[in-house]
Amino acid sequence: MTIHLLTGDDESILRTAVHGLVDQLVGDSDRSMMVDEFEGDEYELRLVVDAAQTPPFLTDKRVVVARDIGRFTTDDVVALVSYLDNPLESSDLVLVAGGGRVAKKLSDAVKSAGTVLNTSPPSRAKERQGWIADQISASGLRIKPDAAAQLGRWLGEDASSLDGLLATLNSTFGTDHALVFSEIEPFLGEAGGVPPWDFTDALDAGDTTKALDLLGRMMHGGGRHPLQIMSILHSHYSNLAKLDGADARSEQDVMAATGIKSPYPAKKALQNYRRLGPASTKRAVELVAQADLDLRGAKDLPPDLVMDVLVARLSKLRR
Repeated sequence: MTIHLLTGDDESILRTAVHGLVDQLVGDSDRSMMVDEFEGDEYELRLVVDAAQTPPFLTDKRVVVARDIGRFTTDDVVALVSYLDNPLESSDLVLVAGGGRVAKKLSDAVKSAGTVLNTSPPSRAKERQGWIADQISASGLRIKPDAAAQLGRWLGEDASSLDGLLATLNSTFGTDHALVFSEIEPFLGEAGGVPPWDFTDALDAGDTTKALDLLGRMMHGGGRHPLQIMSILHSHYSNLAKLDGADARSEQDVMAATGIKSPYPAKKALQNYRRLGPASTKRAVELVAQADLDLRGAKDLPPDLVMDVLVARLSKLRR
């Protein structure tokens, strides 16, 4: 008997994780005889509880899968929570988030009776690289470490495309030898998006080439509108501008002056302000404001050009 609740922000990754878990639970048995699956807007949780409480027939256990658990209210999950207090030993229950926020009473009950798995990839690059390595290992593929690192940089935030890519590589090359990046590259399309902090870090470092590359990935691979990126830049440089005259000497001083909630980004903001200085910080705010007007029609220029020029100018401000 096992109880599982799988959550995640990416539907594709979540479905892949559920499929893998169910395969693991079924093993070599007949899936059609062992698995009861509930999906869609019509089913009721009482049917899930009835299935989980029913002894298996011609198999050693039953696997019950219920999707879109988030659409049920706290009142709806009472019977299921009650079942989790005394689950049937011959039933494995797989609950899949979706359709809304999972009722806290249900998630707490699962934590007590089984496991909760968040399938969302980590947001930080280093942790995400470890997650990618785990996915590669689980697929059975062998990819050289430097090639896996390059693959991680190409994926960026677009982790949902990894599963399909690994399946393609597996069917093409098999698992006999460790792949190098030149073997993987022909199967890659446009590079995926990147987190905003990678982009602003490149600006703060004065790395124009990298900043322009990441800008393109945010707009095209990541699907961000130029005005969304402008909002990121406005927030970034506004926080630096708030430090002008604040005499901030510590993370706590920065948090008090800017409203930043955590010490680490506050420390980065202080370092970046010291690198830029008051004059360049003021100039950055002016450049962002003018580009915002240009995007809204002040100048008859393509949005991509406005953003490229802005990013190139901002990256040159570091003293």
